[in-house]
Amino acid sequence: MDLRFLEKLRPVALLLLRCGLALVFLFHGYPKFFGKTAVFVSAFERIGLPGYFVYIAGAIEVVGGLMVLVGLYTSVAGLLLLLDMCGAIWKYNFSEGVYAVPEYELPLVLGLAALTLATTGAGRFSLDYLIHRSKKQKVEQV
Repeated sequence: MDLRFLEKLRPVALLLLRCGLALVFLFHGYPKFFGKTAVFVSAFERIGLPGYFVYIAGAIEVVGGLMVLVGLYTSVAGLLLLLDMCGAIWKYNFSEGVYAVPEYELPLVLGLAALTLATTGAGRFSLDYLIHRSKKQKVEQV
């Protein structure tokens, strides 16, 4: 079976991955700023993190989610989101051990998706593509 047709779907697949990933990160980051912030601060302090880390995590999730959504500096945003998920797994989700996969499956998949975007880029339907394309055109004209 010839699966080369899938290559033509790559830009759409990357767009859908970015939209889905951004949705989840925005959903989880937004309440850290505009929800019951005191509840999050208390939860972070219970696991041994300073309360202000809520705002750092929230900023990474909201700003990173927006950057991934529009495809702007996607590699940087992807790496920051990956680090955010690694921290979540390490400080919160590994409490029951490495074999308790249901405890950390969501941040694991989110982190791996962010890593994928960091390494592959945002694709054709992104601001990164538009910016880099216009820079290449300027260089070629000189």
